[in-house]
Amino acid sequence: MRTYLVVIDETAEALLALRFATRRAARTGGAVHILALIEPQDFVAWAGVQQTIEEEMKARAEALVVSAAGTILEESGLRPAITVKQGRGADVVREMLTERGDITALVLGASASGGPGPLVSHFTGANMGTLPCPVMVIPGSLGHEEIDRLS
Repeated sequence: MRTYLVVIDETAEALLALRFATRRAARTGGAVHILALIEPQDFVAWAGVQQTIEEEMKARAEALVVSAAGTILEESGLRPAITVKQGRGADVVREMLTERGDITALVLGASASGGPGPLVSHFTGANMGTLPCPVMVIPGSLGHEEIDRLS
């Protein structure tokens, strides 16, 4: 089965990428896997404070993917797989792409203005040729109708 891996966060472009992947999966008999990243903190606070910060970040990421999964189920009937992982974004994504042979495309959203985000920059730059699947970058300037037409 074709599985589209979508890295989700709270940005509009991530939601467009999710919409594209969902529509594409529904039309091709595929599946969607949602990945929410929890970036590690570069500082170490007192143990109790650090733990509270990490728990809040995890709860926020889990709420985000549960909401996204609900939207996918409601709109397409697909039940997406969900992963919430802590680690450096590019490292976590590459690990998932390597470990999971069913992922046939990495779907990322690009901002409608400004430079590309860190994942788009990483996976469309010098590292692109080493990936086990294609990368689909969905422009943030597209509307829902255009996303639906293209998917």
